[in-house]
Amino acid sequence: MLTAQEALDRLREGNQRFVASLKGNEPLPAKRFELSQSQEPIAIILGCSDSRVPAEIVFDQGLGDLFVIRVAGNVVAPSQVGSVEFAASRFGTRLVVVLGHSRCGAILATIEELQRPAENQSRNLAAIVDRVRPSVEGLMNTELRHDLDALVHQAVRSNVGVSVDHLRHGSPILEQLIQDDGLLVVGAEYSLETGEVEFFDLGSGRSCCHHP
Repeated sequence: MLTAQEALDRLREGNQRFVASLKGNEPLPAKRFELSQSQEPIAIILGCSDSRVPAEIVFDQGLGDLFVIRVAGNVVAPSQVGSVEFAASRFGTRLVVVLGHSRCGAILATIEELQRPAENQSRNLAAIVDRVRPSVEGLMNTELRHDLDALVHQAVRSNVGVSVDHLRHGSPILEQLIQDDGLLVVGAEYSLETGEVEFFDLGSGRSCCHHP
């Protein structure tokens, strides 16, 4: 079993390979057979469904390396919490990454909804917007409302932080694993422009885990 820090190092190294256009993993038949019997993912990724942010490619990981949960806006609902609990408890995975990304469509949709409520928005889409809304609403009352790019950038970070906080403090199972077994829940943002992932310790507001 990898520690959270070891898993985070693997993800960072994989992202660096991805940015450098190198490829470090090729699926092999033997690997597929081995994984048909069991799995030991090194990290749980709660990411956005955006087609431009596939976690396995972004982190240059192979079959069986990542347990990926994807939902528009990387929001946290009961099913997402349950999925994280399942993987952390069943497979012993000790790193959870909430992966947001620049220019997130769910963030933009929420800003548009706050500026001009849609009359015929589906109840299902509204459920996603409502979960993103707390991350955006306060920012709309600041000077950021005059700069859409800056507003979206801060809203992406804020939204990731809300999801991180929910996972850290909204599940007795995850709280126990954090306290007793070294489970680490961190936030991250993927840049669509550069391909780079920046990790955050959003509990303290600092970027985390950078190497010299």
